[in-house]
Parts: sequence; structure tokens; C-alpha cells
Amino acid sequence: PLPTQEDLAGLRCRLRRVKALAQLAQLPPVPAGASPDLRSRLERVRQLELRIREKKAGSGATLGARPSGDTGVAAPAAEAGSEKPPAYQRFHTLAQDLPPGLTLPYKFKVLAEMFRSVDTIAGMLFNRAETITFAKVKQGVQDMMRKQFEERHVGQIKAVYPTSYRLRQEKNIPAFGNGVKKSDYQLTLEPVLGEEEKADGRPHLSASRLLERRKEFNRNLVNIVKQHHKAFLAALSPPMVVPEEKLTRWHPRFNVDEVPDISPAELPRPPQEDRLTTAQEVLSTARGMLTPKMEKALANLALRTAEAGAGEPVASKVPSPASTSSALKGVSQALLERIRAKEAQKLQALMTREPQQEERLAMLGRLPAMARILRNVFVAEKKQALTMEVACARMADSYDVQMPPGEMEKHLRLFAELLPDWVGIHAVRTDTYIKLDKGKDLGLVTERLTKAAKEAEAL
Repeated sequence: PLPTQEDLAGLRCRLRRVKALAQLAQLPPVPAGASPDLRSRLERVRQLELRIREKKAGSGATLGARPSGDTGVAAPAAEAGSEKPPAYQRFHTLAQDLPPGLTLPYKFKVLAEMFRSVDTIAGMLFNRAETITFAKVKQGVQDMMRKQFEERHVGQIKAVYPTSYRLRQEKNIPAFGNGVKKSDYQLTLEPVLGEEEKADGRPHLSASRLLERRKEFNRNLVNIVKQHHKAFLAALSPPMVVPEEKLTRWHPRFNVDEVPDISPAELPRPPQEDRLTTAQEVLSTARGMLTPKMEKALANLALRTAEAGAGEPVASKVPSPASTSSALKGVSQALLERIRAKEAQKLQALMTREPQQEERLAMLGRLPAMARILRNVFVAEKKQALTMEVACARMADSYDVQMPPGEMEKHLRLFAELLPDWVGIHAVRTDTYIKLDKGKDLGLVTERLTKAAKEAEAL
């Protein structure tokens, strides 16, 4: 696409500062004895390199400013790469057949499984007093998980659980058949253990300790997601504050699988040796020792590299501000605020609900349909009272969802708790009987049960 007037004006402004930034760039001077053609090419390389640095500085400042939308409901965007992840990763949480809770994103679950595999392999090597190198761990983890394992994942493990391993760069480690020389530096891992964790006088990584470390890693992953969830709640309108110790599930609009990936911690690097990696460095180092033809070839290569870098467009990740819905125009602002506050209160109650409350709410939701079935059972049996076993068996046969007798008994006892004037439970000697008043209006019974379910959901 053609550059706009603003782009051209900004480029002219940057070019005016090239001379002022030339001293800060610390680029090698052009040799006095070089030909005019070589001097012009080197000068162009210098200008292109300055433009690249200015573009990087400008893109960093642009990414730092992120305007907030009007609604404030913005899910955290994944920053790991521009490629869109596959659907089984983006909608991993929705596809899980699990009760609602503090679920983890797919990439976090994969990282937790990698940590478990690393701990298993490192534990075996550590207890045999072997040096744990990254090459050994990498091969073992890839064999266990059938997934690629790289140093980046070790950095992520270190970022999540900093006290899990002590990482070092060591050499003179025996290497058999893995293509690594004994004199090369290798990344080594050493589990961090307490003084009391010893067997036969030396540190020992036991199975119970492996389980503790795995639980600690999972807790740290949940805490990381909680921080993103907290920022999401603060960006809502109106903002919500939920104590972390009371949080039992995520906000319904919080997309767990779009949580940004964990930034890897910095790993120890082997001592740096003076190595020339670019044509510009070779040209600067060997200036005066090369023939004019070789200098010209290196200058051409440096020029092409600089031009390729300058031509790359800077991708902007600044989101466009959200537009106000046209359907809400003309609605009273005070009414909207009350509705939002009420919705926020309901969502906060949902996120802090205990599992026992969740189970009771599910049972209350089934009672209206079960009430009709229970009355039909008593009408069909033509009895005033039935034993609990018979009543549960008949209900389980008639209900549209398969349910064990024990669960059905809980529902019948809940009937007796909510409607004691309709259902009564009596213990006679060794048996328990359930009695039903068939004269009650079923419509009124259903209405009372629905009301009880709504009241419990509002708590």
C-alpha cells in the first residue's frame, strides 16, 4: 500500500534527526581510502540502520499505549505469535466435560504435564547421582509426551516455579552418542531440595516430594490466571472485586484459553566468545585487511540486509475502541447503571459459589419436573405411603435422566424439606416410608418449587 501523508511527514522528521543520532549509533567510520562508490554504499547502510532503530523505538512507544474501550469488557489477548492457534486449543475449556471451576488454559495444562515429565526424569537421574543435562531431559520428555520440548519451556517452568530447579551452564560432562563434545557447555538442572530430604546421607527426591512439587506448580499456574482474571474484572463496567480466596470459578465472559502465554525466565548462557555474525561486523573488524573487491561484496551484503530490515512493516497491536451499542440509545443512564450493578452482583455470587451450593441448585432445578413424576407414581401405586427403596426405584425408572437410587433419595428428602405439607418421610422400625398428599394442587406445588429455586440462585 502507498504511504499516507502522515507517514511521509513522520519519515521526513526522522530523517532530519539522522545526523544528530549518528554519533549515538556508534557505527564504524567510513575509511578515507575507499572508493566513492563504496563510500556512498556504506553511508546508505548507516542511514538505513538509523531508520531501523528509530522504527523500533517508535513501535515500542506505540505498543505501550493501549486505549480502553467504552464498555470495558475486554478479554486478554494472546501475544504469543501472530498465527491463530487451532480451535481445539482456543476452545479447550468449553469442550471439557468437567464441573465448573478454576480451569486452566490448554497451553498451561500442557506446561503442567511437561513439568511432571521433567520432574519424573530428573528425579530418576538425580537419585542415581547422574548429572541432569537438558539433552537427557529433552529426549525423555519428548518420548513421554510426543510433543516438542525446548529450552523455552524450561524458562517457562522457571518463571512459574522459580525454586524448582537450579540451572547452570557446565562443561566437561561425559556425552555418549548425542553429538555434543565434552568440552562444550551444556545446560544442567538440579532439583532444589531442603536439608531434611536426605536418604543415606545425600539428597533424595522422593515420590511424595514429586507430588508436592506438582501441586505447587499447579497452584502457581492458577495464581497466574487469577491475576489476568483480576485485571479483566477491573476493566468491566462497573468494575468488580472478588476476593481470591473466595473465587470458585471464572467470570462467564472471561475467555480462559486466550490468557497470554507465560514469558520464559532468562536461562544461564555459556560464556560468550567473539564471533562475527553479520557482514557489517566482518567489514568493521577486517577493515584494511581485505581486498577492495571483498570489501565491496561485504558492503553490498550489508546493504541488502539493512534494506530488508527497513522494509519490514511494523505491526500494530493497538485495538480499536469499542463502539457504543445503538440499541441502548435513549435508555436512561441511571437504569443502565442499576441493571449493570445487578448483573455484576449476580456474577459475583456465581464466581464465589461453593460446590455444595452448586449441587443444591442443580437439585432444585430438577424438582419441578420430578414433582409430577412423584405424584404419578403414588397415583399408579394406589397407596398413601411407599418405602423409600420402592419410591426411588419407580422415580429412577420414570425420570428422563439416569440417576442412581442414592441420588434420587436426596431429591425426595429435599421435597420433604421444602414442602413438608406435601411430602413426609417417616422412619418405622427398620424401614423408611415416604408419604404424599395427592389432594394438593400440582400447579401450586410447582410454583413453590420454582420460587424456592430462584431464591436460592439469588443468594
